[in-house]
Amino acid sequence: MAALKELKGRIGSVASSEKITGAMKMISSAKLHKAMRALQRLQPFRRQISTIFANILSSDAQFASPLLEEREVANCAIVAFGSDDGLCGAYNANIVKSLQSEIDALLAAHPAARVKVMTVGEKIRKAAQKLRGAEVVAANGVNSKSSGADVNDFSANLQRLFLEGEFDRVDLAYMSFKSISRQRFALSHLLPVSVDALAAETSAVADNRPYIFEPDASTIFDVALPMYLMSVVQDVFVENQASEQAARVMAMQSANDNAKKLLEQLRLEYNKLRQQSITTELLDILGGQVR
Repeated sequence: MAALKELKGRIGSVASSEKITGAMKMISSAKLHKAMRALQRLQPFRRQISTIFANILSSDAQFASPLLEEREVANCAIVAFGSDDGLCGAYNANIVKSLQSEIDALLAAHPAARVKVMTVGEKIRKAAQKLRGAEVVAANGVNSKSSGADVNDFSANLQRLFLEGEFDRVDLAYMSFKSISRQRFALSHLLPVSVDALAAETSAVADNRPYIFEPDASTIFDVALPMYLMSVVQDVFVENQASEQAARVMAMQSANDNAKKLLEQLRLEYNKLRQQSITTELLDILGGQVR
């Protein structure tokens, strides 16, 4: 009877865990769809910025901006986007693992460079402490749940640090969202902006109409460039949120499946033990009648 009572308690505990993981999966799914809608809302702004640049770059103007300045890489910042919450499997660990390879490659190309990793998210900050060859600090004024205004301020701060010479290069490390079951590590180069890379990115959206620029293409370029960088950081931020929730959905699905499997095994064991107990009691009764 004691064994039956213990098994019944374990069954109740596992059944509760199954309900909890199922509920958490539903919550994460709702957050994932919210992040995916945010990604869709960002697309028109990103397309419009790309269209503006495509038409500006198709003009004969010469462009010069401090944000385009190529410098010897002595100080490099890598912004690593992760999560503030757990229960998302190896999400943060996978980012840190891939990031270590990128840091090694960067130091191989620039042996004297100092690398600073600015983490967006408490969990990834803890995971990133194991990184070699880089100083790890928490990003100021932003986390994985920040509002769009905070992300814009963070983007402006990155540009300021680059312009002041604190960093010679700024990269963004994050999980690129492909689907609910597929996210891939990506390292995006943010600063300095490469005109060739910008032209390659925007070439597909040029509408080839004649444009008159006022005051002139170069001035518009200087004004639009920070807006372009802001859109890039916003896009990466929201994409990382979608990837985090997708990883959490998969982790909760796996935990829920394991709980169901364990529950079936425990119920089978409970039924066998209960049947054995009933058989033993019947034999005892029959034995008493015979005597």
